[in-house]
Amino acid sequence: MTGSPTPPTPPARSGPTRTVVHQMRHGEVDNPGGVLYGRLPGYLLSALGREMAETVAAHLEPNDVTRVVASPLERAQETAGPIAESHGLTVGTDERLIEAANRFEGLAFSKTALLDPRHWPKVMNVTKPSWGEAYEAIAERMLTAIADARSAAYGHETVLVSHQLPIWTVRNKLEGRRLWHDPRKRECALASLTSLHYVDDELESIAYSEPAGPLLARASKSVGA
Repeated sequence: MTGSPTPPTPPARSGPTRTVVHQMRHGEVDNPGGVLYGRLPGYLLSALGREMAETVAAHLEPNDVTRVVASPLERAQETAGPIAESHGLTVGTDERLIEAANRFEGLAFSKTALLDPRHWPKVMNVTKPSWGEAYEAIAERMLTAIADARSAAYGHETVLVSHQLPIWTVRNKLEGRRLWHDPRKRECALASLTSLHYVDDELESIAYSEPAGPLLARASKSVGA
C-alpha cells in the first residue's frame, strides 16, 4: 500500500507592498516685487530655485521613482524637471496640485495691507478662509490627487510637485488636525519633501525632510507660495 500523496507546497506569501508619495514644494521663485503671485502665470524659478530643484533631484536619484507629476504652474513644472530627467521620465501635470485661489493675488502684500478697510471683508473668517479657496476644498482635491498617484505608482515611489498651502493643508487633514492655522507655523520649506509612506493600502507614516536645507539661508524672505 502506498502512502498518501504529498500535498503541494503552498506558494510563498509575498510581503507587504510599500508605496511612497513624495509631496514636494517648488523651489524659490524670482519675485523681486514681493507679489503674492498665487496662480498668476509667468513666475519662474530663480537661479537659487533651480539649484534647489537640482539638489532634490540628486537626493532622489537612487530612489525607485516611477512617476513625476506637477501642478500646471511654471514654478512647479520647472522644479519637477530635473527629478523626472534623472529617472528617464517625463513630467505629468495634475490641475489638482495647483496653488490655492487667493483674493489677494497680484498684490504686493504686506502686513500694513490689512489696515486698509477695503481688505477687511476678505479676512473676516480665518477658519474657512474668507480670502480664498476653502481649506476643505483644498484638502479634498489633494487627497484625490494623492490617491490616484499612489495607485499609478503602486509598489514604487512617485513625486508630486505642488505648493506650500495645499501640501500643508492635506498633511493636516491626514494627521487629524484642524485645517485653519497660522501660516507662519507651516512645516513646508522651499523644495521640501512631505513623504507619505503606505503599506499596502494603509498610510503607515508621514516623514518631512529638507534635502535642499543648506540652500534655504540664501532664499528671499519675500511673500510667495
